[in-house]
Amino acid sequence: MQIEIFSLCDAATADFGKLSMLGAFDTLWVSKMPAVHPQCTIALRIGFKRIEKGEHKILVHFVDADGKNIISPAQGGIAINFPEDQSSCSANLIFNIQSLKLEKLGEYSIDLAIDGQQKASLPLFVKEHKIKKEGL
Repeated sequence: MQIEIFSLCDAATADFGKLSMLGAFDTLWVSKMPAVHPQCTIALRIGFKRIEKGEHKILVHFVDADGKNIISPAQGGIAINFPEDQSSCSANLIFNIQSLKLEKLGEYSIDLAIDGQQKASLPLFVKEHKIKKEGL
């Protein structure tokens, strides 16, 4: 299997085998802590070869720098089947996150495991945005 796309973005849709993403990012600029990001999405596209046909377990952890989950892990399964005339296929997965609360500045990680094996990791950097006041 091959991770074709693994991204944190503003939004994503998956229709008729197509994955569409809007606003991929790895940094959030915040003016106060804790910060709440209203909506984001983890978009994932995985390619499979015929030998990988069948059920696969997916697990996504979103953790802080200490390895503590900041939201409940997303877990599920996908069934991979192939048309007779194809030697490979892809599966799209979308995990929507509402009201993501970030307690501190720094680096976070989104970790992907498939069938119990770590496959990929995404960083999320949360940085302070200092607003300049006019006249100062």
